[in-house]
Amino acid sequence: MCGIFAYLNYNVPRSRKHILDTLVKGLQRLEYRGYDSAGVAVDGGNDKNWDNNSKVIQLIKKRGKVKALQDEIYKQDSLDFDIEFETHVGIAHTRWATHGEPNAVNSHPQRSDKNNEFVVIHNGIITNYKDLKKFLESKGYEFESETDTETIPKLLKYMYDNRESDEISLSTLVERVTQQLEGAFALVFKSVHFPGQVVGTRRGGPLLIGVQSKHKLSTDHIPVLYRCGKEKKAVSTLPRVDGDTCLYPIGEETGVEYYFASDASAIIEHTNRVIFLEDDDVAAVVDGRLSIHRIKRTAGDDPARAIQTLQMELQQIMKGSYSSFMQKEIFEQPESVVNTMRGRVNFDDFTGTVLLGGLKDHIREIRRCRRLIVIGCGTSYHAGVATRQILEELTELPVMVELSSDFLDRNTPVFRDDVCFFISQSGETADTLMALHYCKERGALTVGVTNTVGSSISRETDCGIHINAGPEVGVASTKAYTSQFVALVMFSLMMCDDRLSMQKRRQEIISALRTLPDLIKEVLALDDQINSLAHELYQQRSLLVMGRGFNYATCMEGALKIKEITYMHSEGILAGELKHGPLALVDKLMPVIMIIMKDPTHTKCQNALQQVVARKGRPILICEKNDDESKLLAYRTIELPHTVDCLQGVLTVIPLQLLSYHLAVLRGFDVDFPRNLAKSVTVE
Repeated sequence: MCGIFAYLNYNVPRSRKHILDTLVKGLQRLEYRGYDSAGVAVDGGNDKNWDNNSKVIQLIKKRGKVKALQDEIYKQDSLDFDIEFETHVGIAHTRWATHGEPNAVNSHPQRSDKNNEFVVIHNGIITNYKDLKKFLESKGYEFESETDTETIPKLLKYMYDNRESDEISLSTLVERVTQQLEGAFALVFKSVHFPGQVVGTRRGGPLLIGVQSKHKLSTDHIPVLYRCGKEKKAVSTLPRVDGDTCLYPIGEETGVEYYFASDASAIIEHTNRVIFLEDDDVAAVVDGRLSIHRIKRTAGDDPARAIQTLQMELQQIMKGSYSSFMQKEIFEQPESVVNTMRGRVNFDDFTGTVLLGGLKDHIREIRRCRRLIVIGCGTSYHAGVATRQILEELTELPVMVELSSDFLDRNTPVFRDDVCFFISQSGETADTLMALHYCKERGALTVGVTNTVGSSISRETDCGIHINAGPEVGVASTKAYTSQFVALVMFSLMMCDDRLSMQKRRQEIISALRTLPDLIKEVLALDDQINSLAHELYQQRSLLVMGRGFNYATCMEGALKIKEITYMHSEGILAGELKHGPLALVDKLMPVIMIIMKDPTHTKCQNALQQVVARKGRPILICEKNDDESKLLAYRTIELPHTVDCLQGVLTVIPLQLLSYHLAVLRGFDVDFPRNLAKSVTVE
């Protein structure tokens, strides 16, 4: 939710057009996160004297897509697009409405006053904004928007107006402001009083900084300044643990460009050298030098922030020949599951060794635990449900699969001998992060399962599994789900690799993993058949998806995909519960998709199929190729290849992904940007 992008060029001449194009392109890379308005803030004067320009900040904001904002920008007669800036700060934002309807006034950047002295872009929610607003109104500050964010620049101006010294820095002001904020946020600030400077901070929201410089950047030993109390000391290697400020001395003599963003996808086309900020970091660029200061120091804090190299390639986030990112990502699944397994499963080894490097130092502790708790939201929760049965079978441990929000609402008992898994594609899901903090406070071992290197969950868990699915841009998750699924199956195989009684079962699953990418390709070859089915269904208002056993999660996930992007009512139903209520929905007009595979639940699923047919339902069957008995009762069939029972869900979900895609296209909806939804849910 909400996309943050900021660009600072220091001693690098750039025209205003180049700066605005960079900001707009950064926002376009963040469109997949979900938004309903956008805006930018740049220096607004047209004087050849930069000092005069920097005293005016111009805001351009627009409801709708980034393209609408771009059109609005180039309508601005007051801006000289050819004027060149040696140093300039521009900030940009895509907003997903939480407080106040989507419109230009509520869009970001939000300002401190009508003179735009301080402006800010914000990802997250300020939970105590009403108290702050009441205080600021009592001091005479007038509010123009309905947002929680507007309290931030106004509080910053209040701090500036009541400063004890003219020597106060913007980063100090920001630090004081953030100490008054409650909630989750990532913030980037710009001010007319501090020209050429930018400050960013985060608490619970993602924020990273890209660096592009001719100066050689070291990732091992970065010269820093650290501060103990009021005294500053310089060191030439990594800072001491008791330090709380580190300084990256780049941009002093040569030019440097900085990119602040909520997601690496907005930065990768400019640089692959990034710094991931931690909670309560305040990062400031002054005179081309980046300093990072800690608001709160805790034992063991490392004040250094290594400059990391991103492995993401730009073409990975481009659509290529596909009509949408969702379609591209569905068809990438043969490769994405291979990448999830690459280097982790030894198919040539007779014993079928499975090694998850992120867990190897903790596997003994995990094996000694008394319970596994798998926690996630939406699709990530479904990945936990899909693999619960095989986890229980191979680990012989009780496995709880929990929705993050419900887990927190219940104050669920968690103990030191529990192991808690936190599943999130983005690694920034707010409810899942809060559940992580809850479990850490109670001493449980925490394991992250994410698709995003450097995300909050990947950094804050004790250990984890990176699913390596590659960037997923479409809001409706597809390849991340199947990679999460495979990653959890690999974990279950790793847990039982020393148990003789499990070896036959392990070999069966490992052999199936080896052929899984080819089987996925077979299923994807059914795309035309599924498109034909979509033409029959796209005018329906409701759809039921039924199954049981290993495929119950597929029913929930398939129904969720249909809800997300087609806006049809759909419901994933456990076939064993059919007689306990859902059967009342079945009639000759109700389309029912049933998943029946050749596994221990086959006979029971056939009983459910008979009941649907008896009520004149029109069952559309997802089944195995040789299941002639079930096909006799079906209205339509989608025939899939056979695989081991615990991996069936990887194959059975793909027809539902394709069906939801084709239904959305036929109904005229944007499959990549479903209404009211965001890719990364960073607020509760």
